[in-house]
Amino acid sequence: MSLQTADRTVPPKGGKPASDDDGSTPRGDITGVTTRSRILVTGLLVAAAGYFLLPVYWLVVASTKSTGDLFGSFGLWFSHPQFLSNLHRVVTYDDAIYLRWAANSVLYAGVGAGVATLLAAMSGYALAKFSFTGRDTIFNIVLGGVLIPATALALPMYLLFSEAGLANTYWAVLLPSFVSPFGVYLCRIYAAASIPDELLEAARIDGAGEFRIFRVVALRIMSPALVTIFLFQFVGIWNNYFLPLVMLSDSKLYPITLGLTSWQSFADRQPQLYQMTVGGAFVSVVPLMIAMVALQRFWRSGLTEGSVKA
Repeated sequence: MSLQTADRTVPPKGGKPASDDDGSTPRGDITGVTTRSRILVTGLLVAAAGYFLLPVYWLVVASTKSTGDLFGSFGLWFSHPQFLSNLHRVVTYDDAIYLRWAANSVLYAGVGAGVATLLAAMSGYALAKFSFTGRDTIFNIVLGGVLIPATALALPMYLLFSEAGLANTYWAVLLPSFVSPFGVYLCRIYAAASIPDELLEAARIDGAGEFRIFRVVALRIMSPALVTIFLFQFVGIWNNYFLPLVMLSDSKLYPITLGLTSWQSFADRQPQLYQMTVGGAFVSVVPLMIAMVALQRFWRSGLTEGSVKA
């Protein structure tokens, strides 16, 4: 038997040589590209997080300063912190008007978001699970409502509420907050994807009425979407500025957003209102932070599950 002295490339286990003769990218290059992509994505996410968190950080720092330090010290670091005394001035100024504004915001956002969520659930469920004439037309009108900016409707609603005697009342802000076209859209998509028709038929065979089926079966299955709608509506109403500005003239009916703006408008004559406006703004975002942290898992599941049909 003759011995072969020519060099041969020993293939690795699996039968393919460790080379890119077949035109594929070498494993080392793939690993390098993946690492660079991860670094790039991570860097972009860190930059985006910093962009959104920097104003919040500034608000935290500024809420601890006096009026003089607010303008005379470095904006991104503490200087003689006095948060508790600042907070006391905010909540006691002008016969505790800030607490009145906070209660108004809780009323507008809490009641408005709750009623809007319930109405959206009922409407979306009906559009998804009942066949009737004009169903698609109604749904298309709802989609059109999503595209109309709220500022375009503020003046017509003011004229309408003025004729009805509801301007400058709580109802002038509450009634528009009860309508959520996006909520109806999301509930319709979620109900169609997550509620089996067989389950509804089984409940009807067992003798359950339609309202009981909706209350016991549908609402429980749709709970992630409902939490998402409630959170979106709550944040939207809490931060709403233009609608209360148009509808309200009595400062005792103001929400926090409009109240803080009124303080800022008088700050040139009363400089201490600058610091009180900053402190009030910080306190106003705390409920939103708590709501986002507490409901974020429902929010994520409601956005993802409702968009994928089983």
